Amino acid sequence: MKFITEEDLRDLYKKQPFTNYDLQPGERLTPGARQFLVDRGIDMYDRNDPFAKPPVKQEEKVPETAPKTGERKKKKYCGRMKSLQALFLLTAEELLKKDILLSQQLTGLYRQFALLETAADGTCQGSDLCCSPCSGITTENFSEDLGTCFDVTEFHMQMEKGREMLLLARLRSELEELQADLEDFLPPGESCQQVSRRLNQIMNTLSQMICSALGGKECQRSI
Repeated sequence: MKFITEEDLRDLYKKQPFTNYDLQPGERLTPGARQFLVDRGIDMYDRNDPFAKPPVKQEEKVPETAPKTGERKKKKYCGRMKSLQALFLLTAEELLKKDILLSQQLTGLYRQFALLETAADGTCQGSDLCCSPCSGITTENFSEDLGTCFDVTEFHMQMEKGREMLLLARLRSELEELQADLEDFLPPGESCQQVSRRLNQIMNTLSQMICSALGGKECQRSI
């Protein structure tokens, strides 16, 4: 006859907690071991007792099918990217009516921006943008979040290129929202950092385009 002690059950419970205990033929529990099972609400099945009912096997619950968190984030990121790509093209089409060079420049930014969608698969295609330094934006801070050079208001709406400035400012604001939500879409890592850096480059380029539409050679950031 083998006696199962409280110490035996404690060691077994530490390795793997259990809710049922099957006492094999030829085994007996010590009083301490039996109390251990009672204190923890563990059901016991004694195979030495011919009248004991075998434990009821609980059916395993099949988890409900749900989209993986990563896939859901990927879908949201790609959806936001496609929406912004459409906004790039709509803005470029509007600018084409008034300023062909500005529209062409924005189309170039669109191509760079579209490459960032690949970050959803863990890679970030494309390369860094070239910086055209001014007194407020330099090669050293081009990849940083510098904010807007100035707020586009109803005052600028009355200017010769007021509509161009408003269109570019709207696009830049949408990109700022994407930048703020980036960590909700992409896992932290090199790919996310590259997207963030290139978004800053695109937004800073848009700031320079807005300044260019305003006219004058002095950078508005330094005023």
